Amino acid sequence: MERKKLYPFLDSAYQGFASGDPGKDAWAVRYFVDRGFELFVAQSFAKNFGLYCERVGNLTVVQRNAASSEAVASQFTLLVRGMYSNPPAFGSRIVATILNTPELRKEWMECIETMSGRIIKMRKALFERLTELQTPGTWDHIVSQIGMFSYTGLNEKQVRVLIDEFHIYLLKSGRINMCGLNENNVDYVAQAIHTAVTKA
Repeated sequence: MERKKLYPFLDSAYQGFASGDPGKDAWAVRYFVDRGFELFVAQSFAKNFGLYCERVGNLTVVQRNAASSEAVASQFTLLVRGMYSNPPAFGSRIVATILNTPELRKEWMECIETMSGRIIKMRKALFERLTELQTPGTWDHIVSQIGMFSYTGLNEKQVRVLIDEFHIYLLKSGRINMCGLNENNVDYVAQAIHTAVTKA
């Protein structure tokens, strides 16, 4: 990116769900800033604060030249005026209250760690079950990937089997939401994947 003089635009939609620590998950942003990049970071609080209907987040602009900040702000003001003018304040007030109240922030951090741990546990359970079933293919990617979603490696035909025969819904790309797995359904999902892979 440095050689090609590219301008990074980073998306932080699930901060904290990868490692259980929002600070640790922000390493990429810090890395680019430490390298001297100017950049944009779109940060959503919809998922990691459970505020789906509020769509709260922010756009952070990192600039080396403070003199251009007024021009950048004026361009964003023009964009925002044409879309929504004034963003709703309710969700942002919830996030601000949680982040600025030590007890609430601590509780939120514990919740993020619990959610991340649960996702990792379900990834491991699915991987182990597919391995036990001797499902054709390699499934290491399920445990090596991080976050809420997993690219299963299933093709469109296999995905159709999961949807049509087992009512397991995922994108045709094979991307599945790992948060939908739990101890009661992980065996069912693994068996369905096994059937789809061996049948389709």
